[in-house]
Amino acid sequence: MIKGSCLCGGIHYEYYGEIKEISICHCSQCRKAQGSAFVAICPIESAKFWIIEGANLLKEFRGSPHKARVFCSNCGSPFYSIRDDLPEVKRLRLGTIDTPIQCTNKYHVHAASKASWDEITDQLPIYTEGKV
Repeated sequence: MIKGSCLCGGIHYEYYGEIKEISICHCSQCRKAQGSAFVAICPIESAKFWIIEGANLLKEFRGSPHKARVFCSNCGSPFYSIRDDLPEVKRLRLGTIDTPIQCTNKYHVHAASKASWDEITDQLPIYTEGKV
């Protein structure tokens, strides 16, 4: 089981699945949503993800017509995004995870639109757009 929470501690979740891949996204929407050069995310099975405390604090924002970004309405911590056409998959923001995880399947996506001041210096695979 993987546990996670927000910055203020008002929301806690549990995930009863594996982290099978980590995508480091550099697109402009992710940069703005995170306030950083990129965001580390992973696809998870919605059916195995449970908000165990603070569901009333969840709020969503739609920067795209068919995609919701879900965050804590108190502290702003981003939790996941979910597409209307793919409700069985959430894209979990890994910065909210509290338990140690291991995953070697990591890569960069949307590197063509990365922040001008950022430099990718690791040896992970790089995709200029999304991973196909």
